Amino acid sequence: MSTAPSTLAVATPEARRAVRPSWKDPRLVAGVVIVAGSVVLGSRLLGAADDSVAVWTVTQDLREGARIGTADVVARQVRFDDAALADRYVSAGSALPPGAVAGRELAAGELLPREALGSTGTVPLVEVPLAVPAAGVPATVQPGAVVDVWVTPEHEALAASGPRPDSVRVFDDVPVVAAPRDQGALGPASTRQVIIGFPAGDDEQLAAALAELATGPVVLVRQA
Repeated sequence: MSTAPSTLAVATPEARRAVRPSWKDPRLVAGVVIVAGSVVLGSRLLGAADDSVAVWTVTQDLREGARIGTADVVARQVRFDDAALADRYVSAGSALPPGAVAGRELAAGELLPREALGSTGTVPLVEVPLAVPAAGVPATVQPGAVVDVWVTPEHEALAASGPRPDSVRVFDDVPVVAAPRDQGALGPASTRQVIIGFPAGDDEQLAAALAELATGPVVLVRQA
């Protein structure tokens, strides 16, 4: 008598459905916090890297009362601890005021403090008369204007003193005290007298400037 093989009953495993993560899942919340914190921290680091301002820096030693022109300063990016400290120095975001002078001695490489920036109105001036060809005076030059004074040495002066530049800037950013328009009976004069102001006490520089003026015709240059 044959016996049929017995069949073992095997339970079928129950299928599991994928469960979508819930926003209440602690792991998801922690991940969001970490990502947000990284973004904020990165933004602050990038902002701190650019948290600097441009201020004027003195390029050479300047004595008290010396004029401060564009050739005497250079813009420099500096990071300050707070805005109040940055405000103590002259911003390079705008040009220096006309007739700016040093209110005290300044050293090369020093940031230009606001308290050390004076004007020709606060420094005693001496009046220096210039005989300028009429064609060398801009029509807009009048008292209060700020000009540069250039001289072009004549050939005789060049031969006597050796090679020199074609034109030399004698005065830089000086105020015009007076600029009368004299007209004779035969019409406008070919030469105009222009009186400029120069800081008192700098006799050595004034003497050198007057010597330069004697070498050739003078031209006034004024920024529009």
